[in-house]
Amino acid sequence: MLRLLHAMKTCAGKTIWDSISYMKTYRLFAGLSVMLMAVSSVASVSAEEISLPKPVTTGGMPLMEALQKRASGRKFSDRQLTPQEMSNLLWAAWGVNREDGRRTAPSARNIQEITLYVSTRDGVFEYDAPSNSLRVIMKEDIRALTGAQPLAGKAAVNIIMVADKSKVNWSASGNELVDYPSVDSGFIGQNIYLFCASSGMSTVIRGLVDRKALGAKLNLPENKFVTFVQSVGFPEETEK
Repeated sequence: MLRLLHAMKTCAGKTIWDSISYMKTYRLFAGLSVMLMAVSSVASVSAEEISLPKPVTTGGMPLMEALQKRASGRKFSDRQLTPQEMSNLLWAAWGVNREDGRRTAPSARNIQEITLYVSTRDGVFEYDAPSNSLRVIMKEDIRALTGAQPLAGKAAVNIIMVADKSKVNWSASGNELVDYPSVDSGFIGQNIYLFCASSGMSTVIRGLVDRKALGAKLNLPENKFVTFVQSVGFPEETEK
């Protein structure tokens, strides 16, 4: 019995019960470390950003010619946009064009309540205009979910316009019927139309969208909702 009691002593003079308590604590902290590493890994993936080339903001087709060529196109080739073409497109749509942070398209009282989500075959990305970068939302091709027409799944890019209603003071003008997010989305849409006319691309803005399903897929919070989606790509007849 005395030998057994002596064996229960550790080299530090503690009982085996102390050792068991120590081991439990060690295992707890080890488990927490693994969990923190996993959370850190997920956070780094969700926060992944892709820097776009600096947009080319000079040249292009004269405005009057672009207006003459502006049209809706619904047939797209399989050709994908290059990083430079994507940068130029997104800057034209809703980029920063002044040092004070104002954009290429107007918004009511400059509230800038619209965010662009870019859906491609490589995944979905959130456009950050100030840094001219794309934040990875998911690495899944959901283009077919961005519209009821088959063309949605064919277009190289579907630009999903998402409004933040918490930024909109609906009664500020005394007219609650004014739908600022839709108007502001329209400005962005026309910018895309003119850019595509100048760049030889096809585009069409679409309202036939299952906004609830798309919003759920994007995991949008309650204060955000999809307004419109605009498909962009190269016309089918230019495919080589």
